This record gives sequence, C-alpha cells and structure tokens, in this order.
Amino acid sequence: MADKKLVEAITSMEEDFAQWYTDVVKKAELIDYTSVKGCMVFKPAGYAIWELIQKQLDERFKETGVENVYLPMFIPESLLEKEKDHVEGFAPEVAWVTHGGLQPLQERLCVRPTSETLFCDFYKNDVQSYRDLPKVYNQWCSVVRWEKETRPFLRSREFLWQEGHTAHATAEEAEERTIQMLNVYAKFCEEVLAIPVIKGQKTDKEKFAGAEATYTIEALMHDGKALQSGTSHNFGDGFAKAFGIQYTDRDNKLQYVHQTSWGMTTRLIGAVIMVHGDDSGLVLPPLVAPTQVMVVPIQQKKEGVLDKAYELKERISKYEGSRMRVKVDDSDKSPGWKFSECEMRGIPVRVEIGPKDMAEGKCVLVRRDTREKISCTLDNVEEEVAKLLRTMQAEMLERARNHRDEHTYVAKTMEEFEKLFTEKAGFVKAMWCGNQECEDIIKEKLSVTSRCMPFEQDKLADTCVCCGKPAAKMVYWGKAY
Repeated sequence: MADKKLVEAITSMEEDFAQWYTDVVKKAELIDYTSVKGCMVFKPAGYAIWELIQKQLDERFKETGVENVYLPMFIPESLLEKEKDHVEGFAPEVAWVTHGGLQPLQERLCVRPTSETLFCDFYKNDVQSYRDLPKVYNQWCSVVRWEKETRPFLRSREFLWQEGHTAHATAEEAEERTIQMLNVYAKFCEEVLAIPVIKGQKTDKEKFAGAEATYTIEALMHDGKALQSGTSHNFGDGFAKAFGIQYTDRDNKLQYVHQTSWGMTTRLIGAVIMVHGDDSGLVLPPLVAPTQVMVVPIQQKKEGVLDKAYELKERISKYEGSRMRVKVDDSDKSPGWKFSECEMRGIPVRVEIGPKDMAEGKCVLVRRDTREKISCTLDNVEEEVAKLLRTMQAEMLERARNHRDEHTYVAKTMEEFEKLFTEKAGFVKAMWCGNQECEDIIKEKLSVTSRCMPFEQDKLADTCVCCGKPAAKMVYWGKAY
C-alpha cells in the first residue's frame, strides 16, 4: 500500500503537465518554497544536479580559454542607464536597493539582473592596448529579475547561472566567439543532458536588449512547448561606445572593442525534468545523476546480505577509474518503497541483491528509463553497470530526438499554421518575410513566438506564412516556457 501511495502523489503528465512538474520537483526533493515568492531553496538533491552541470560546463569553457572572475552584485543606476536599449529591456524586472542600513543611498543600486554594464565599467580601465585582448571571462553567480509569474527552475526571481563576457579587437573575433560558445552549449545539452537542440539566430524582436545579434539553442519539452536553453550574444561595439572601452591598435590608433556575452541557467534542471521525466518521477541522464547506481539489499537482515551490498558498492564505484556515483539504501523501509523512491529520484540503475541472488551468484539490474530488468552475474557486475550507464545516456538522447522530430511540423499557409497550433503541440517550421509586423500578428492570434531562424535553412515555400509576401527565412515557431 505504501509503495502505491508514493507514486499516486504525482499527478499524471497527460492529465495536468504543469501539476505533474510541480509534484515531481517537490516529491523528488529538488526544491522547497520560501517566504519570498519566486525564490527557492535548492535542496541537496537539486543542488547536486546543478553542481554536476556546473562542473562539466566549466571544464568545457576552460578548454576554450575561458577564465573565471567575480564581479559585484550591485550596479549603480547611472551605470545601468548608459546603454539605452539595455536598460529599457531590463527596467520592468529590476530590484532596487535604496537604503544602506538606516541611511538613504545617494544613488539607487540595482541587484544585478545581468552584468554587461559592470563588465563594461571594468573593461574600460582593464583594456588599454591590443596586447590586452582578448578578455575571455565568465562568472558563476546568481541574478535577480522580479518576474510576475514564477515556476521552480524555469522562472524564479533569483536564479543561479553563468554569464560569459568577452572583449575582442575585431568584429570577426567577437562573432567567432559568439558562435563558438553556442556550439559549446549545444554539445553540452546533447552529450551531457541528453537533450537535442535546434541552433539558430533570434529575430530582432526576440534578441537580447542591446545586442547586435542573439543566437540560441531551443529544446522541445515533453508537452510540446519550447524552452530557450542557452543564448550567446554579439554586442558589436555598441556597449564599447556607450562606455568608452577603447584600445590602441598595432598602428597606434584608438579603436573600440567588440564584445560578446553568453549564459546558461538553472532552468536546465527544469529542461531535464520535462524532457526525460515520467509519471513515476525523475529520469536523470547518468552524467548529471548525483547517484548513478543504487544498491538495494533485499531481506537485508539476513546474514551476509548487507555486507554483499556494500561490497558491490565498493567494486562498482572503483571500476576502471570510472568513479561511478554509487550508494546503498540500507534504510529500514520495505524493498517496494525503496524501488519507488529510486524511481521518483530518477536514479539511472538499481542493483537488487538478496539471499536467493547470492546463492545463485547473480543480482538484478533495473534501468530507470525503460524499467528493463537484467539478470547479471556477480563476477562482472561492474562492467555491466558501466555499460548500462553508457547505453542509457545514448538512448535517452535518441528517444528525446525522436520525440522532437515527431512533434515538429511544417506549415506553408496561415490556415495550416493555425490548424497545427490549434490541434498539435510542438515546433512548427514556416517561412517568414522578416517583418516584425507578422511576428506580432502571429503572437497576438496564437500566443506563439518565433523560437529561432535555424542555421540549417530549408526553403519550405516562396512566401511568408503570415502575409504572403516573399519569404526571407525559415523559422521555428512554438509556444514557450
């Protein structure tokens, strides 16, 4: 009865996807709510996923020459206002500090919603000559945006992220870095999170406030909604001119630097939940699972069972230097309850071992994603578990890619376009004239936004899906988080 209750506590995703999501983040103990609306406690299980994301992403950054720094969390109002488009883009979401202790501040300070202005203020003194370039910096920090509607991981008032900010001598170098970081993000999502993404450019309507160009990776969630999963912005020399960031080139002439910024956030955890999860809870890709293998002793009070469980833990965790993350559930709960808990928490592989298994010299391996049970001899359990984790990582990406492709549609006329968004959930590929007016009409009519103009363009038709004028670009459209 108890085992059943644990799973019944999760609303079915077909019944109510939003409620299913909330149930999973609560029951899997990833987060808790606080007395400040839209601000979350990351519980150990949730923070451990972020640590694994952070560690693996940071390694990939450093391979491309990125160095980590840390800048203050407060931005003087006068500094924020130096770049007009930028301040207008963020104004509605900014949180302000007006007092220091009991004294009113002479100038309001904003709690960083993003750090472009601080990096610009820093670079204008740090960069003097072409020899000082490029500056390829990143910081891991939290930012605050006073969102009206909040949801755990996907949209919160304070969230954790990384923000890269680079300065370059030429426009070409800045563009190269912008695309390079987008590619780092795309590979990370696919190789580590098992989430396939569409790479492309945002339209001018959807680009970052103050950027010349914004590039994005877009993922499709299980419910057919899109999630912007990482962005990379080319600022050109707009910020440099606003902040006076100049350097002396090889010919001793003053030039403005060209800048980029790029970021990924804790919403990636939300993406992992919504792409891979099921009605029993989380399904974590092995590379971001805090516990990859749970050994569950059956009839653990019987002689030798617990010892064998711990022996298996030691062997698996040390196998060929792979350092698999392994635990033993030796709590006094029933085996059925333990199995349900493993499933709820998304632990990739469960190893079941009891007196009967020991007598036969074997154990049972259970995959979280497919629930397949595999009988395995105790002699080569380490090898089988390692192989299983690799297989799961690859197959989870494959399944997510198939799901995305099966929910990606093509519309050549407005009638088809409307019909698809009324009857289906997913991406719709359609041609666009390049005019913001059409984007506005589509958004108003269908609550749909342009997700990106993919780098890989198809000519689906000659005319714009909305106005019928000559088409300029093929665009992915979708309803988004």
